[in-house]
Amino acid sequence: MDIYEKIYDTVLRIPKGRVASYGRIARMVGCGPRQVGYAMGTIPDGLEVPWHRVVNSQGKVSPRGDGGSDNEQRRRLLAEGVIFNNNGKIDFERFGWHISELPEDLSDWEEIIVED
Repeated sequence: MDIYEKIYDTVLRIPKGRVASYGRIARMVGCGPRQVGYAMGTIPDGLEVPWHRVVNSQGKVSPRGDGGSDNEQRRRLLAEGVIFNNNGKIDFERFGWHISELPEDLSDWEEIIVED
């Protein structure tokens, strides 16, 4: 399995109504956060990956240059019950994907520290 497949597989496990940061996913699969961002931008056609559940380290939707997918991400998260504060931040304590929610096959997971 290549790194993008690992990223997609991990993001597929984020439950509805939860979010994870690019950095968190990166630590889980052993790459850098930018690589997670690149993977989210190049999801192959036909592969249903909940890309909208991956946000930046501040708990915000990252602006994009395509003029709309950041609004779409916010819309999808709101539809799943994720709440943004007045500054556009998501509370990771309330809506973050926590270790206790990891699937059984990831129960022995530990964060992999990768130097950027």
